[in-house]
Formats: sequence, structure tokens, C-alpha cells
Amino acid sequence: MIINSILGRMHLLDKQFFIIDLSENLMNFTLRQLLAFVTVYKAGSFTKAAQELHLTQSALSGLVRELETNLELKLFDRTTRQLSLSVTGAQLLPAAMRVLNEVQDLGDEIKSLKNLEHGEVKIAVTQQLASAKLPKILAQFKTRYPQIRLEVIDCGVEAVQECVRDTTVDIGIGPERALGHGLKQEPLFDLPFHLVTPPEHPFTQRDYLSWADLEDAPLITLDGSFAELLADDLLQQSAQKLGPIEYKVRFMSTALSMVKHGLGLTLCLPYVREWVAQNNLVMIPIQEPEIRRKFFLYSRKNRNLSPAVQAFVELFAAEIKKT
Repeated sequence: MIINSILGRMHLLDKQFFIIDLSENLMNFTLRQLLAFVTVYKAGSFTKAAQELHLTQSALSGLVRELETNLELKLFDRTTRQLSLSVTGAQLLPAAMRVLNEVQDLGDEIKSLKNLEHGEVKIAVTQQLASAKLPKILAQFKTRYPQIRLEVIDCGVEAVQECVRDTTVDIGIGPERALGHGLKQEPLFDLPFHLVTPPEHPFTQRDYLSWADLEDAPLITLDGSFAELLADDLLQQSAQKLGPIEYKVRFMSTALSMVKHGLGLTLCLPYVREWVAQNNLVMIPIQEPEIRRKFFLYSRKNRNLSPAVQAFVELFAAEIKKT
């Protein structure tokens, strides 16, 4: 029943006010008063309505009386034997019922959003992360929340913040970069660098490598600011410099294929482990010093994440940590 449904969802009816313009005066009334009015009409008596609303009859009468006072209108014609709507009460009843129906719809929508039965998640993710790890996470999320709509933009590192800033997406996930205007960032995870080599390379006999071991190793790195940022990290943590860079490519898939064909070695993060295995290559951790690449969740300032987006972020972080 609509009245019980509203009562079950709206615990603060007596504190929520609507303001309408009646006869050039601003009149205030509460949803609780409207509910009392409609319930009395449907029940046909104050006694039955009070029982349905779990109120005393005097409390219910007080609510209707307050509504009539605020509106400066009589809503019921009362006799000792009969209760009926007044002319003005009959005219106002459809609008009152419409307001309560809309409140119920609002309650349903709020409940749906909180229970992740409705909503959408729009994300921008770096191409590597999107192709290597994201599909499995998306599949898990859709299994848990089949009604949530997912929209993914896989893009270059520099485009992640741009998509968030232009409101194309709700959130962006990518490595650390200078933070753009109007955005905020939260640490999401960090991962250590590994070296990728062919299975016959002497490095594969080692449990781990130092950066000094790579001093003369021909490297294949990603284009853009990848090598520059890594070199800065090395200089900050040690006097070590990055080895000679033979090639710069745009995509990790290209770099791995080049390693497979003996054109050099490349650097990667653990989330591309499956790609490395598919190319029959070996991934070796690099330490001394251990350099970790930080990844952040990018979103717009002064805008909270919806329950659906927050649930996706939590699942994403948990799955990446397993890597």
C-alpha cells in the first residue's frame, strides 16, 4: 500500500517541507501533514487512519488541523456521524496524492542507487591497464551488479585527466602526472618495475636485478614521458642512470613483440604478466633501488562519487592488489 510504503522509507517526514504559492502567500506544510490528509480520506475516518499510521487519534487530528490552518482552507466536512471531503479538499486531493506518489518514486530511486540496482560508471583508463587487467574486473563487476551501465574509454596516459576534466567520464585511473586544474587525485595502488627478457637471456638465472645490471642493456621503452620520469626516479634514489634506449614505442604490446624478436629488453609493471607469458617471455623484478610507479584515481573537485562508481573503485583496487 502506498501509505505504508512511504512510511517505511521516509523517516523524516515531519522535518521535510514543501513550499507552494497559494493566494499570493507562501504557505508551508509538511509531508507528514499531507500523508495524514490522504490517509484520513482513504480510511474514511480518523480512527482507522490513526491505526494505519500508528498514531493516536488526537495526534492525527492535530496534523490535519495544522494543515488546514497553514492552507487557510477546510479539507473535511465533519458531522457526528459522517466525515467527507470539503469542496476545497476534493480539489486539493489529486495534487496531494501526486506529491506522495512522487515521494515514493524518489524513495525507490534512492534505494535503487544505494543498493546498486541502478546507475552508471564512466571511466577513463590508460590503454595498458585497460587491455591487460580491466576486462576481468569489468566482467566481475557486471556479474555482481548487472543493472549498472559501464562505459570505458581506453586512452593514452596524458588523456586520462583530460577526459575527467571535460566531464566525459566520472573517474580516471592512471599513473602519476601533474594534476590538472579543477581535479583531485587519490592514491589507488603502486607497483614495482620489472625487466622483460627472452627466456634464453642470462638475466633469467637471477631472482632479481639491480638497476646497475641494466647499464649496458639495450632498452625498449614507451614513448612520451615514460623514460624521463623513470630517469628522474633513478637519480632521486641513487646515482644510477637509465641504460641506453634503442627504441621508443607507443604500446606495451609492441615492446613485448620486439623483445620476443631479440631487439632489446623492456620494462613493465606486474599487471601485464599475462601478456609477458603469452609472448613466451620472462619477467624479473628490479631492485636496488626498488622503484614503484604510483597510480591514482582522478576525479573532479567538489563532486562526490556515486555509490556505483565507489563500488567499482573498491573492486578495481582489490583486484589490482592481487597482482
